[in-house]
Amino acid sequence: MNKLIYVFLLSVILTSCSEYQRALKSEDVALKLKAAENKYEAGKYNKAIRLFEQISPAYRGKPEGEKVTYMFAQSYYKTEQFYLAGYQFESLASMYPKSDKVEEASFLGAKSFYELSPVYTLDQVDTDKAITKMQNFINKYPDSKHAADANAIIKELREKLEKKAFEIARQYNTISDYKAAIKALDNFIADYPGTPFKEKALYYKFDSSYQLAINSVPSKMEERLNAAKTAYSALIKFNSSTEYKEKADEMLARIDKDLQQFQNK
Repeated sequence: MNKLIYVFLLSVILTSCSEYQRALKSEDVALKLKAAENKYEAGKYNKAIRLFEQISPAYRGKPEGEKVTYMFAQSYYKTEQFYLAGYQFESLASMYPKSDKVEEASFLGAKSFYELSPVYTLDQVDTDKAITKMQNFINKYPDSKHAADANAIIKELREKLEKKAFEIARQYNTISDYKAAIKALDNFIADYPGTPFKEKALYYKFDSSYQLAINSVPSKMEERLNAAKTAYSALIKFNSSTEYKEKADEMLARIDKDLQQFQNK
């Protein structure tokens, strides 16, 4: 019995493979479409893609083209070929504006660029594109069932851009270029007033101000110590129970001690 089952399954596989190969080599577009649909429904997206690549031009602008383009786009998306998926989803939205798939295609086209968005340390061109495309989707379909996901994606991507900007500013502190750090962190706070990295930015500005002050020549020390004290106040005003409070208080004590020498003159 087991042997019969094995033979049956093998014959089914061989028949399926031979039908697929025939479809690939055939000039019959309808045959290719049927085979592509079968592979798509079976979740064999890479094989479906090979057939869709062959027949897509023939169906462009025709009634069947909408379905072909949608399945073609989904096949790319499910195989994580996001550049190509984005292109196909956008093609569906532009070529078939009255399709009931347009809203979904617009969302998935934008989401394809979200999937392409790299880690924050790399170039963020695709992140910017994803934000723009996702915002365009929200503007066009504010009541879409995908609106909540779209807004969450935009928030995530904006925070990624903010993290990159913050890390660039903080780097000046890391390399002990404290003047540049203060300026860069000031610019970051001004550019991203609602950023989740504001507390960190305020702390590193204080740290940079502190390091600059205690290592200053005597003629500039008093002014810089007072500037550091102002930076401390800004941090505590933003969050009185900041995670950096213990260390910041130790630095403030040093500032106050150093300022005494100027008060006694």
